[in-house]
Amino acid sequence: MGQNYIIRDAEACDAPCVALLLVQAMGDLARFFTSDTGREEEIFLFDKFFEERGNQYSFENTLVVELNGKVVGSSNGYDGGKLQELRQPFFNYIMSKFNVQLPDCDEETEPGEFYIDCVSVLPEVQGKGIGTALIEAMIEKGRQLNFKKIGLLVDVKNQDANRLYANLGFVKIKNKSFMGGKYEHLQFNCFPTATLSHSAESKLA
Repeated sequence: MGQNYIIRDAEACDAPCVALLLVQAMGDLARFFTSDTGREEEIFLFDKFFEERGNQYSFENTLVVELNGKVVGSSNGYDGGKLQELRQPFFNYIMSKFNVQLPDCDEETEPGEFYIDCVSVLPEVQGKGIGTALIEAMIEKGRQLNFKKIGLLVDVKNQDANRLYANLGFVKIKNKSFMGGKYEHLQFNCFPTATLSHSAESKLA
């Protein structure tokens, strides 16, 4: 890259930068969650929940990329088995404040999976390998937490992202419908079964 960047655990004080990245990653969902009341409300919403503990968007669950002293990328990841517990404070808030009516949809993740959520990199530094490095760091975090599977959702129309994840070793598990969108549920196997060599196979024959 020719520039120095680090990937580190997020801190609550990163909220102003990460809130923008979360809104960028969410796109139409950020507008839906705030009943299309404007970008200022979207940023406030994710700033608020990033600074708090015990929810899926918390700094506790986030890694950030810092380039030349500036946060330029982020992603959050958490135990899929705790999804309901982690997202309930957020859902309770948006239903109360913005009168959001949540549609019936598939679960984003599942027990036994470390779920990577909201990978986001500022436009001006995209295409420099930062997003890939961030995903790899999230995979490593899942490994360190002893998860066997790393999961994520990708929009079925996002072919560039699909190719990136395939190159990193993710494979499609199933299609999912979430918040009105169509997604592919991809998984990365942290401990793939080793393939026997021909010599080993012959010894077992």
